[in-house]
Amino acid sequence: MSARIDAQVFDPARISEAVLGFNTALVTGMAGSGWAFPPPSAPALRDALAAAAPPPYISPSGRTITVPAGDHDIPVRIIPAAEPTAVFVHMHGGGWTIGSAAGQDAALERIVASTGMTVASVDYRLAPEHPYPAGLDDCERVTRWLTEHAAAELGTGRLLIGGESAGANLALCTALRVVRDQPDALSGIALYYGNYDVTMTPSQRQAGSGFLITTGSLAWFYDQYVPDASRRDDPDISPLYADLHGLPPVVLAVGTADSLVDDTMFLASRLLAAGVDTELVVVPGGEHAFDMAPVPECQEAVAAVDAFLAKHAAG
Repeated sequence: MSARIDAQVFDPARISEAVLGFNTALVTGMAGSGWAFPPPSAPALRDALAAAAPPPYISPSGRTITVPAGDHDIPVRIIPAAEPTAVFVHMHGGGWTIGSAAGQDAALERIVASTGMTVASVDYRLAPEHPYPAGLDDCERVTRWLTEHAAAELGTGRLLIGGESAGANLALCTALRVVRDQPDALSGIALYYGNYDVTMTPSQRQAGSGFLITTGSLAWFYDQYVPDASRRDDPDISPLYADLHGLPPVVLAVGTADSLVDDTMFLASRLLAAGVDTELVVVPGGEHAFDMAPVPECQEAVAAVDAFLAKHAAG
């Protein structure tokens, strides 16, 4: 096992001025873009964020396919590699309630360029219109479809999976579903700052003002995704409680200033106890969405995750 917790990453003296500056700009900027909780409704939050943001970058090489799922089709955004080593099945963040695969092209292009993989990002159904398990079912359906069709459709049948925030939750829960009966379906898992316990870990409960993701906003997102609070310790919703044995290698990345830091640290310990090959990347002072920060410490962490992906994509 390769995960190791270095206490020095939690030393405030290790936090650079560049990271602190990004955190301040991120929290302040989001507060001015309609990021206020509770919002009038999920559609109102989506509209406010869309109105405040510039038009999303669209990759000239990207295309969208659909995967049939009974009464609906699931859009999947494809960013291809010229000679793919594997396919990265990606789940976007957004609290299960906002965001889309089509708004991720710039980040997905970086993954393609850094790892040699083709990326397939799932445009799963959003809550509250489609609460649990709709979005997770979509992610599972696409992943299982890719196990059967990726070799013919995308040039390789080797699959890795991952995501950010709520997308990390969906990616891990999808992996747990798939490996139950297809143990060799996935070659690696990459998870950025995920929610792994929607009953709330201590760092979630202690996240007051000054955090991008506060206790109040987390509670609102959880109400959208799982309206029945009595179900929130279900391992299919809170994978921190799952039987983690049999998973492929996992890399976890989080910042120490993220309200979800405990989720990653606790999950790393449980993965190691389950015998899962685990790598842990921790950014001193990193906030939620630290991977978007154009500062060296954050981009070094992104490069470490990409190196993990490239290694396991190549086998």
